[in-house]
Amino acid sequence: MAVTLEELNRLPVAEFTEKLGAIFEHSPWVAEQAAARRPFADVAALHAAMVDVIEAAGEEAQVRLIRAHPELGGKLAMRGELTAESTQEQAGAGLNQCSPEEFAALTDLNRRYGEKFGFPFILAVRGHNRQSIIGEFTRRIELAPEAEQAESLRQIYRIGLFRLQDLVRD
Repeated sequence: MAVTLEELNRLPVAEFTEKLGAIFEHSPWVAEQAAARRPFADVAALHAAMVDVIEAAGEEAQVRLIRAHPELGGKLAMRGELTAESTQEQAGAGLNQCSPEEFAALTDLNRRYGEKFGFPFILAVRGHNRQSIIGEFTRRIELAPEAEQAESLRQIYRIGLFRLQDLVRD
């Protein structure tokens, strides 16, 4: 259910947070803190404020945000326990239609990635398919932990922008 930017700018903080709390996976604190920066001129300004909140929160909060995300094509997806947003995004990339070989590759990559980094692999999957996701997974598992943490946050910011663009009309 779309909402206008004008409506968001007028909402009490609790309602603003309720409307935008799912923009960043299981992290309504981002929307709650961004509410103080209203009014927003456009979706880009709203997104920038939300990113600023995350950047200012420090590494511990950022790692919690990263860990709040599900594995791509992982156990939660197979059990139907993803958020509605994540379910739609993963299905859009075809992750709900993996062949047994692709599922086995994703399972192995998720395990290895989690062991190396301590958080799930995150990718803004719009514009990707199963093969490109596996390719990106394979490339990024070789990154240094600091580089991968920074890349995970960039992907989270991208996901957040897509979700805002889907939800908010200027």
